[in-house]
Amino acid sequence: MRKSKELLHKVSAGLILLSAVLYIEVPTVASWIMIVSVVVFSIITMKSPYSGQSIRGKRLFGMQIISCFIMLAASYLMYLGDNLWALAMLIATVILFYTSIFIPKELEKEKANV
Repeated sequence: MRKSKELLHKVSAGLILLSAVLYIEVPTVASWIMIVSVVVFSIITMKSPYSGQSIRGKRLFGMQIISCFIMLAASYLMYLGDNLWALAMLIATVILFYTSIFIPKELEKEKANV
């Protein structure tokens, strides 16, 4: 089950990138692909909570959830045809990138202290 969850998470992330590129040619289709893939990505992220006990790790996981909500807002803006979706997606991506670097480091630090 875990491998299929990871695969679905990676596929939805890839579809998010694909829909951002497709928006140039087919904006209607791209917005629906974006909405579905962001919803799947967000659900999987929310169902995979931070497994550690540190406050910093929990804060980072909270930031990850906030980035998912920003991606949902970006998907809605894409659906409306507002070009601010790209800015919202960029902000969410930076936050998600930051948390994806520091959450594993925090988990390693917790394991080293135990």
